[in-house]
Amino acid sequence: MTSAMSSVEEFRAEIRDWLRDRLRGEFAALRGRGGPGREHEAFAERLAWERHMADHGWTCVGWPEEYGGRGASIEQQLAFHEEYALADAPARVNHIGEQLLGPTLIDHGTEEQKARFLPAVRAVEELWCQGYSEPDAGSDLAAVRTRAVRDGGEWVIDGRKIWTSLAHESQWCFVLARTEPRTARRHEGLSYLLVPLDQPGVEIRPIVQLTGTSEFNEVVFDGARTPAAHVVGAPGDGWRIALATLGYERGVSTLGQQVGFRRELEALAALARANGTADDPRVRDGLVRAWTGLRAMRAHARCGTEPSMAKLHWSHWHRDLGELAMEIRGPAATLAAGEPYELDDWQRLFLFSRADTIYAGSSEIQRNIIAERVLGLPKEPRP
Repeated sequence: MTSAMSSVEEFRAEIRDWLRDRLRGEFAALRGRGGPGREHEAFAERLAWERHMADHGWTCVGWPEEYGGRGASIEQQLAFHEEYALADAPARVNHIGEQLLGPTLIDHGTEEQKARFLPAVRAVEELWCQGYSEPDAGSDLAAVRTRAVRDGGEWVIDGRKIWTSLAHESQWCFVLARTEPRTARRHEGLSYLLVPLDQPGVEIRPIVQLTGTSEFNEVVFDGARTPAAHVVGAPGDGWRIALATLGYERGVSTLGQQVGFRRELEALAALARANGTADDPRVRDGLVRAWTGLRAMRAHARCGTEPSMAKLHWSHWHRDLGELAMEIRGPAATLAAGEPYELDDWQRLFLFSRADTIYAGSSEIQRNIIAERVLGLPKEPRP
């Protein structure tokens, strides 16, 4: 075994042993809690768990040591996310701060911004949300209408953001806003601002989803303010910074997501065997397709596939798995498990996975990116 491989295996064993020892006692009940469609579950307890992780050096493991991380290699980060998922540890509450904002500031922020914000992210003292999408600008970020105007030493922000995950639990939001007049090049004149949410001029409105929960929110800015120094990159350079953040969003943490997918598939296959639907050639074919799709997903993740291709693949795979689950469940899948609207895991999977092909960049946008940036095809005409 090479020294590099030895280092990875030692790192894997360290986090595995730590999770085994710590997911006991007060944290034992958190196993498997949270996740898509279940973000409301034991939120305060999961926050306490993540702060416990921070106290023992298990947050931000991929960050450089100078910013409080462990400087873990890509292979070690993959091992961390795999072991975390295999331990059935609770869904993270600080993903957006740790995996999106943190790397963005490390690569593009000022030293003052790093000193102000990174320690609080690493310690899970301040939670973040992402202010990109708007009612008329979803995956088409260049069409954002939220505006920010310089007023002395502050930016004054007006506009609406929508589908903002966990805004109701967050203290800060990184906001893509137009700070210069729109030109023929629509992506120009945007800025990436760090905005506090606990202030006059910010209203957070939860959006009730098909699952009956409210992970997503509408955030209204009406004269909200943030210091002029809280712009990442130069004013007007927000498009470049925003794309960098999206690249981090589809990074190594998705391998842990695939462990969850594998568990869902294994449980669904067991259900099909138990209720006899596995004898149906159509169901068998669906299970085989899901298995091969999962293997392909893992192979692409390890070889660093273009992020848009990976997102397109896993989102459709997961949505199809939800549809297969409804077919295997049969007519019972249409009935709520209890009053007033209690869903089982398969119903929640089916309903929440409808959003997989929309959030974090819709499938239509991903196909355009692949066509234009990967295959070099002519750009699609835009108004």
